[in-house]
Amino acid sequence: MPLTKLRILTHRMTRAERRFSLRTLVTLSSLPLFGVVAAFGLAPDTNTLDITPQTVTEAMVLPALTAANDSASTYERESLVQAGDTLATALARLKIDDLVIQRLLTTDVVRKMAASVSAGKRIQATTTADGQLQTIRFERGDAPALTVRLQDGRYVAEDSSDVLETRIVMRSGRILSSLYGATDSAGIPDKIANQMAETFSTALDFRDDLRRGDTFSAIYTVNYRNGEPIAAGQLLAAEFVNAGKAHRAVLFRDASGVEGYYTPEGESLKKGFLRSPLEFSRVTSSFTNSRKHPIYGFHRAHTGVDFGAPTGARVKATGDATVAFAGRRGGYGNLLVLRHSNGFETYYAHLSAFATGVRAGRSVNQGQVVAYVGSTGASTGPHLHYEVRIAGRPQNPMAIKLPGSPPLAIAQRARFLLQTASWSDKLVLLRGTNLAALD
Repeated sequence: MPLTKLRILTHRMTRAERRFSLRTLVTLSSLPLFGVVAAFGLAPDTNTLDITPQTVTEAMVLPALTAANDSASTYERESLVQAGDTLATALARLKIDDLVIQRLLTTDVVRKMAASVSAGKRIQATTTADGQLQTIRFERGDAPALTVRLQDGRYVAEDSSDVLETRIVMRSGRILSSLYGATDSAGIPDKIANQMAETFSTALDFRDDLRRGDTFSAIYTVNYRNGEPIAAGQLLAAEFVNAGKAHRAVLFRDASGVEGYYTPEGESLKKGFLRSPLEFSRVTSSFTNSRKHPIYGFHRAHTGVDFGAPTGARVKATGDATVAFAGRRGGYGNLLVLRHSNGFETYYAHLSAFATGVRAGRSVNQGQVVAYVGSTGASTGPHLHYEVRIAGRPQNPMAIKLPGSPPLAIAQRARFLLQTASWSDKLVLLRGTNLAALD
């Protein structure tokens, strides 16, 4: 064979071998894939061309269907009372028939409750499909919920059998701007923050003494209904560390049921007088023998201290007393004068109103709300003018030495230690936690 032809033949065979090798490789690599698919689909050596399709028919008995009776169905609805709601508008949101709402509002118990409906309270109703009311449940403050149900064609009211319990809560925090800001950050209710501020008010002035970095701890009760918190209870113990100095208070109830706050050593924290009649305010004008009067224009003595506060702010009695005067008096505007047993008198002037029941001859207790800040009389804006007089002579309320309360009787010491020892121990444990801080 010629050499040229032999080379051409060899070249063609080499190309054919390469094509064969490539096809063989692709075919062999595909076998596992198709083999797996075939393994799931067919048995080996099965002839699918000889299989004849068959149709199988089987009778089935279905259960009898009954028409739904919508008139017998009931629906549960729930709503929260919103700010600005009346009881009627709150009930309307529950899809209750208007005539039924009118009937409810004529029920004595519901009519009385309608006058004091407050935002945030829950109302739960059970109605028929056409809006007819079966039962309705009204949430009420610390009292059991009120349930009104349809019975023999009329609505009957009864107190619900709620599960009420009291739990003890412990919180601590750090002051970075204000007391209320820090207590809010710590999750402490305002009611407890107020009790804490009032308890320490004889030792601390929260307007001037508060320091960034001060720490506090509080142990208090919270009332629960059916597992949900409904109201803050009472401060049991507290600690406030101001400028590195710790002030502690524990609640003690004596054998006759009288309660008071004491240091863990048994010293009463209740002084004869509170330093300030307002919870939080600022001094806008101090006690002085000569001051230019903002209205009359001439210089005269300013016989008290002015606390700047918004109209309606609560004014508290700074000590146990009897109301000597409550009415209008010249430049003082609405004036309250309290007479104390130790010869002291306190004056509260420019008031917008007096608290309910405050009138001449009535007794009031230290810390009791007796009036509200206003701007009556010779006043340029809402504030409280506060005076302390001894034997009729004005004294500087911010500088005078305030009388204290009698110490704990020796006979009460054992009872006191039994009640308060555990709270003192818990305050020590809470001291280093400082669970909350306000930016």
